[in-house]
Amino acid sequence: MTNKKILYPPIDPEIDKLAQHHGGTREATLEVLKDLSADHKLNQTTITEAARALHLPAHEAYGMGTFYSMLSLEERRKVLRVCDGPVCWLKRSTVDGGQQTMADEWSSMVNGQWSVERTSCLGLCDRAPAVLVEDEQAGPVEAGEIKKICKGWRGVQTDYSKTRKGEVRVMTALIGKIDPDSIDDALSQGVYEGLKKALLSEPTVVLAEVESSGLQGRGGAGFPVGRKWRFVASEKKTPRYIICNADESEPLIFKDRVLMDTNPHQLLEGITLAGYACGASEAWIYIRGEYEYQARRLERAIEQAEAKNLLGENILGSGFSFKIHVHRGAGAYICGEETALIESLEGKRGEPRLRPPYPPTYGFRGQPTAVNNVESFCAVPHILKNGAEWWRSLTDDSTPGTKVYMVLGHVKNPGLFEAPFGLTLRQIIKDFGGGMTKGSKFKFALCGGAAGTIVDKSLLDIPIGFASSQKGISLGAGSFLICDQTVSPVSFLRELLHFFTVESCGKCTPCRVGTWRSLEILNHMASGQGKQGDTEELKTLAALMQDSSFCGLGQSVSIPMKSMLTHFGAEFAKAER
Repeated sequence: MTNKKILYPPIDPEIDKLAQHHGGTREATLEVLKDLSADHKLNQTTITEAARALHLPAHEAYGMGTFYSMLSLEERRKVLRVCDGPVCWLKRSTVDGGQQTMADEWSSMVNGQWSVERTSCLGLCDRAPAVLVEDEQAGPVEAGEIKKICKGWRGVQTDYSKTRKGEVRVMTALIGKIDPDSIDDALSQGVYEGLKKALLSEPTVVLAEVESSGLQGRGGAGFPVGRKWRFVASEKKTPRYIICNADESEPLIFKDRVLMDTNPHQLLEGITLAGYACGASEAWIYIRGEYEYQARRLERAIEQAEAKNLLGENILGSGFSFKIHVHRGAGAYICGEETALIESLEGKRGEPRLRPPYPPTYGFRGQPTAVNNVESFCAVPHILKNGAEWWRSLTDDSTPGTKVYMVLGHVKNPGLFEAPFGLTLRQIIKDFGGGMTKGSKFKFALCGGAAGTIVDKSLLDIPIGFASSQKGISLGAGSFLICDQTVSPVSFLRELLHFFTVESCGKCTPCRVGTWRSLEILNHMASGQGKQGDTEELKTLAALMQDSSFCGLGQSVSIPMKSMLTHFGAEFAKAER
């Protein structure tokens, strides 16, 4: 029998060039697919060619091409992505009398010149209702302003340069005081002083200082930052890596966007300090695809820091070398979960891993990896510059340091502020939010984020921190959506479940089916078609998702469900009839 060689046609030279430009390995898969999608060239043929150029099976590349919401295998015109997150929904309900189909309304007004799509939360909650115009962020935007948007108007950005009464600013102290695109401005205000001081000490000293400060992760879980770094530093395997989680895809949360936008060098300094403490030489900032503006700002800041020898080879003659990369996501809430983020960074579908092992022992590329969010890294330079005791002195609460909070909804002064831990919801509303809007009476609040607790007036005076969830009110990432008497608990919970349903990665049945079935029930109840037993089924589904979902995101869907049903069971009972 004669052996015959199988001859394959050459790889499309344009795609091969694109693949090599991004590194030529499977880790470049998402960047290659995003570029193809942006040029309206993403289809089964080009995905197969990209897979060949990146040396991976075609079905894996296709799986990625159909996983991320910002990618499309269909040719589209210029894209308007209209946010239907709960904050934008609430804002439109107030302004437009309950209008929930903004994407449909916009589609009828653009005369086929734009492709209009709904999208999950854009991280622009302080600019709600928000829209993404191609890669440009816009808001607040009402449906009647469609012509202005199409002609280049982008709304009004929120100004946080003015300090609110009662604030204690640390991470937000330089907002409005520096040009975020000027490293010289940053240096004149003391940015990178913490790094300069740390490089005169051993990495063990830096690690001990962060541990002594009591800094807890600001992403929601509150795990001690120094302890995580010590896990990584104590691993014998090298190389070790640092990852900054800048995905920030959860509704209500936008603080990391503001921190990156107003002082990017603060973040780079914090990441570099983590690398020094952990014995790492490379880091990745995984930033959500909807934050293109912030990604470009970070890339400019990295170039500036390298030019000043504050990043790169032999930083300031210390012998320590460190490189930071910016990696863009492409629309997937699940990538906020650290192992799903790592999978995505490795050029795979962003689905969570089974844990253990945990990233500090087996993370990116199977190596020890420290993953923290933007706010956590931004706190570190101040601790190294001023000392752990100074950080602890900023608050009377048991949790050291300050927190960047967000207050939204029916308050007079929504937005972002920085203050110590231990605030009550009443203080957040009255002292920092300016009180309820005219004619509004507090009914409930979603606390922490989309996966947080929903509370009624009985919990207005509980000090909020990482342990307060045991009393029924969670801190989470630090955001609070305040709702007045006009908001239906049934309709509001429906909007949350809509988000979780469309953003479920689909890996496990409890989350994939549980969110869908819960949304189906809530749709019926909100439209007056509820039936006996609906509330009990929602309770059962919440317990099922909590007990058996594969990852923490699926498990956390039960938190707002259970708390809403606990506090407003009577209104759900009415919706059954």
